[in-house]
Amino acid sequence: MKAIGLMSGTSLDGLDICLCDFTEKDGIWAFSILKAETIPYNPQWQERLTYNGSLSANELLALDHDYGILLGNMLQGFLQKNNIDAKSLSLISSHGHTYYHRPEQGFTFQLGNGPELFSKFQIPVVCDFRRQDVAMGGQGAPLVPIGDQLLFHKNAACLNFGGFANISFAENESRTAFDICPVNFVLNDLAKELGYDYDYQGLLASKGKVDMELLKKLNDLPFYKMKHPKSLGAEWVNENVFPLIENSGLGIFEKLRTMTEHVAIQVTDILNRYQIKNCMITGGGAYNAHLIQLIRSKTNCLIHIPEKEIVEYKEAVIFAFMGVLRWQKKNNVIGTVTGAPHSHSSGIIYS
Repeated sequence: MKAIGLMSGTSLDGLDICLCDFTEKDGIWAFSILKAETIPYNPQWQERLTYNGSLSANELLALDHDYGILLGNMLQGFLQKNNIDAKSLSLISSHGHTYYHRPEQGFTFQLGNGPELFSKFQIPVVCDFRRQDVAMGGQGAPLVPIGDQLLFHKNAACLNFGGFANISFAENESRTAFDICPVNFVLNDLAKELGYDYDYQGLLASKGKVDMELLKKLNDLPFYKMKHPKSLGAEWVNENVFPLIENSGLGIFEKLRTMTEHVAIQVTDILNRYQIKNCMITGGGAYNAHLIQLIRSKTNCLIHIPEKEIVEYKEAVIFAFMGVLRWQKKNNVIGTVTGAPHSHSSGIIYS
């Protein structure tokens, strides 16, 4: 079954588009990546996709509409570039872009306007995967553990370094997963102060020294003492992390180094606490050599960085897979992970 996965993360680097072929035999799923590409957002769209709590209802609806059109245009360009006929696809599965995530208040909102995609391509579109789970009392996140369990089960744990670090692993014959801490959402923002989109291989952070006072304040944030299921959003970082960094009075290299140390401490605390033997790391942060070195120095867990396609497109693969499961009316959200009362099949289908 051929499906396209569309994924936009909080790091705002661009739209991941991944064409996959999924097969199932005797309950065992397999996949292949046929074509994949990340299309960068221009500065105007990066600004529009950055959370702005002062938008009016009209402005928010216009943003959702415009972003749906953007997704359609980006996907059309991808299909034309690779000589792919949209009619050869079984479905398009779009995560959209998380603009607001406050599950404790019963809200989560992903931009992306599925009807616009369906109208453009006239093939089934699956989207809006999170709201049903939040309505059921879950966190609406993390969602990728269904793919970790069914597609990447050979790894004891899967850790993704995007805007946030989230981990997924088997525990007591069920799946456990949760957000650990912010990563690129903060590191990229700091790197931009020096004129860079991100901290290439962690070279900027490696120039600084750890500030123990800021490090302690970051590590003492109450979120880290909360039990899972739990998830993070941009709002939490804006309210809790950025003020600590901005008020520290430190130079930019010290800020980057201290934040990188904070990530390494929080990640290895989880790896060591749950005695995880091996862990596959994906997402843009997998290329942060300085961060990976720090993590390896603080744990005996075997850290595995897979091939480039998996590092960069694993989440897009899994959202394509979630669309396939939803189309087949199979569970694609794990209740023990999100905190929902039971696993369920989530996502709105336009067809």
